[in-house]
Amino acid sequence: MRKKENLTAYLFLLPSLAGFVLFLAFPLLFSLMLSFTDWDLISGIRHIRFIGLDNFTEMFADDVFGTSLRNNIVYTLIVVPATMVISLAIAMILHHRVFAVKTLRLAFFMPYITTIVAVSVVWLALYHPSQGPINQFLMAIGIAHPPQWLASPNTALLSIALMMIWIGIGFDLVIYMAALNGIPRHLYEAAEIDGAAGFRKFVSVTLPMLSPTTFFLFITRIIASFEVFGPVNVMTSGGPGNSTSVLVFEVYEQSFRFYRMGYGSAIAWVLFAVIFVVTLVQWHGQRKWVTYS
Repeated sequence: MRKKENLTAYLFLLPSLAGFVLFLAFPLLFSLMLSFTDWDLISGIRHIRFIGLDNFTEMFADDVFGTSLRNNIVYTLIVVPATMVISLAIAMILHHRVFAVKTLRLAFFMPYITTIVAVSVVWLALYHPSQGPINQFLMAIGIAHPPQWLASPNTALLSIALMMIWIGIGFDLVIYMAALNGIPRHLYEAAEIDGAAGFRKFVSVTLPMLSPTTFFLFITRIIASFEVFGPVNVMTSGGPGNSTSVLVFEVYEQSFRFYRMGYGSAIAWVLFAVIFVVTLVQWHGQRKWVTYS
């Protein structure tokens, strides 16, 4: 009977296990192997040629890779803190001082659950240098030469970052509001007895109690910022002049445009290493600033 029950359990687990091996484990290991090879995808498996660390050597001498990495870091430094700070500010307002909270929360959350391609197309129209509503408004209030947004190398990356901040606010807002609802009321009452005013209660009670949530959002935001691809592909294709090229877009370009699967895989594994190191640093640092309730 025990063997029969075990067999039944394994049969139920088999579809998930097969999916894990087929769609995650095998591609992961195969891409690691490809990172040490030269393969153009079209020529077939038999023409894979082992070249050792040549892909990585070429990568760190490649100006486009360096630009993509730098753009990714700048994008992360803009999007992650801005999204979290704005989300927390709105969450505090909705939590304390606004009616129709559920409706407003849904309104903020809608961009996050909308497909990124659709949102990118809409913002592509908004950012149009001459006919877009944003520049039309700026010219109407007297700004003769408004920014070129996606058409200029100086503002293209910032334009994408602003859109992604707008999209990401909804998710962080919902998480922060749930965390705010979980803070015990008696902590605020104790702070009031000690003479703490509004801002002091925020610093001494709210922020420490939100630190686990902030830590969670901080990690997920950084990982997501290094994986950004959709807006870049739809809105700029990495341009103008590689000013919006990021690591995942460079993986896509090398692998599926130039058919350099080995080189693309090497970039993907460097991206994995960057995210892994950043996550390790964050996990180590959480001991000093995260207060568990």
